[in-house]
Amino acid sequence: MISAIVLAGGESKRMGKPKPLLRFNDKTFLGQIISVLKRSDADRITVVLGAEAETIRRSVDLSGANVVINKDYAKGQLSSLIAAIEQTPEDTDAILVCLVDAPFITKEVVNTIINEFRETNSPIIVPVFNKERGHPTLFSKSLFSELLSAPDDQGARAVLYSNEEKVLEVETSENGILIGIDTPDDYRRHFGTNP
Repeated sequence: MISAIVLAGGESKRMGKPKPLLRFNDKTFLGQIISVLKRSDADRITVVLGAEAETIRRSVDLSGANVVINKDYAKGQLSSLIAAIEQTPEDTDAILVCLVDAPFITKEVVNTIINEFRETNSPIIVPVFNKERGHPTLFSKSLFSELLSAPDDQGARAVLYSNEEKVLEVETSENGILIGIDTPDDYRRHFGTNP
């Protein structure tokens, strides 16, 4: 089983408002990502909430997703990933880590990563556009313990760097895998309006 995990628990300090609730056409960022994952080959969807959890819950249709509340969200992104892994069912073969501020992922990219894992069983799979790595990233069950004990300040990146020989890069034609919306300027650049 492949579980897609959406990390949406952060404080959105640089944005100044909750990133999961930013508008993406007729949806929110979180709603957009969930809708992509629902149409994908992922077997399970887990959304991790933390800051503003109740507001987000009231504002986004989370049906079809398992919701995990990360009470330690102030510790950063890794704490949300740990909260999700700790709630992951035993029969999970891999997790696909999606960031709520990377809303341009598509079903095609998600399915490409999942299909590569099913064919190769590679421990880490990363999409690549023009030789640049993007999101989402897949980690197999064999790396869960390393993710759980990764340094807070580096998170999943530390596991990626220390297992470089296990990384399978999957070429994609979609530059959306590289786009992260962290600040109001980022939002204006990609959506042409204020967040």
